[in-house]
Amino acid sequence: MPPPQVRHISRCTITPRRNLEDPPAPKRCQLTIWDLIHISIQYIQKGLLFYTPSSHKHPSNPFIHLLKQSLSQALVHFFPLAGRFKTHHSSSSSSSSSSSLYVYIDCNDAGAEFIHAAADVAVSDILDPIDVPQIVESFFAFNGAVNFDGHSIPLLAVQVTELVDGIFIGCSINHAVLDGTSFWHFFNAWSEIARRGEEGGNCISNPPITQRWFGDIDPSLARLPFSKADEFIERFMPPVLRERIFHFAPESIAWLKAKANEQCNSNEISSFQSLSALVWRSVTRARKLPPDQTTKCRLVIENRSRLQPPLSPHYFGNCIQVVVGSTTTSQLLSHDLGWAAWLLHQAVTAHTDAVVRGTLEALARAPFIFYLSKSEPWDLAVASSPRFNMYGNDFGWGRPVAIRSGQANQYDGLVDASPGCEGGGSVDLGIHLLPECMNALELDNEFMDAVSHSVSL
Repeated sequence: MPPPQVRHISRCTITPRRNLEDPPAPKRCQLTIWDLIHISIQYIQKGLLFYTPSSHKHPSNPFIHLLKQSLSQALVHFFPLAGRFKTHHSSSSSSSSSSSLYVYIDCNDAGAEFIHAAADVAVSDILDPIDVPQIVESFFAFNGAVNFDGHSIPLLAVQVTELVDGIFIGCSINHAVLDGTSFWHFFNAWSEIARRGEEGGNCISNPPITQRWFGDIDPSLARLPFSKADEFIERFMPPVLRERIFHFAPESIAWLKAKANEQCNSNEISSFQSLSALVWRSVTRARKLPPDQTTKCRLVIENRSRLQPPLSPHYFGNCIQVVVGSTTTSQLLSHDLGWAAWLLHQAVTAHTDAVVRGTLEALARAPFIFYLSKSEPWDLAVASSPRFNMYGNDFGWGRPVAIRSGQANQYDGLVDASPGCEGGGSVDLGIHLLPECMNALELDNEFMDAVSHSVSL
């Protein structure tokens, strides 16, 4: 039998649905240095899986209509997502080498893309396989697009795929516009509006702060030091990888934290630092790296709360950086879990307001663009966060049963963190590895002893 296919039923553009009393949106939104770092990688692709509500025997028209209407209302608040990128070129009269590109969002209400699709697969076909099934990639739009493509394609695309007994809502959002915190802020606001229904209005509990933050940097320095796009755009194609989601129950997380702190005679190591250290050690062991090979664990952390004064958690944009724990293979594997966790703890606690601002100033002097191809096969990168409110997205028919990611930005050594479906401090880790390394990880006793059985809902 051929594998099931996703069928597109309809496609349309959703624009902000403003009321007369709504204030007009700004005409442009400049990208910051933190935004421009992401210009050559791919859209963020995250989605939610739901069971079809029993009250909807034939839900297509009612719930599709509700999602379109509520999305239109949400875009009033998150108006940059309805715009398109524009670029101005500037250069010194003395030399073309000083050319630069000034990229901004033209808040022109061009709209977001909305796709209604269907697939002859069940919820169990998504949840039961050991590896994430390939069809999940087809639940998202803009596969292969990079963020710079936001000049010609929407900055937001929603695909709603009806399954045999479920619904998958997949969002693809331009990563040069926002980070994971803002991604889920938008998702939460959209579901809040939908949950209230057609008569609920477009007010939301936590409106975004859309004014971009440049810190102590002159906004004019937030430019790309190139003369044309093909000088810095990369179309990355990863090798064949296995993606598997490992579940860690609250009891397992608490045990790891207690073990790491006891081994360090400390009470400062966090649950997530302990879990990240476990994965770092286990994946390094599975890769069978040379003893003298330097290996790094990169943690993507957000800066809003680290700044003084702190930025609002509702700041809309990119406000993230990477902190790094680094050692050799022999050191990492000859020491215990607590030793590795303490390396990560030190990296996190050293990331202060002064460091954040200093890094921003350095980036203004020497702009940097992140490329997926620069990821090293001996490093680990832990992204996303189990603190994001993913399971609180109730559109009016109950909470999700799972979170899944698209194919965008996948590479060997990526670890995608999310809350576990039962809550209570549980964590799911989506780990991407070469097949032979994933096979070895599944045989790693230290790692698999901490993995819990998935929760059935």
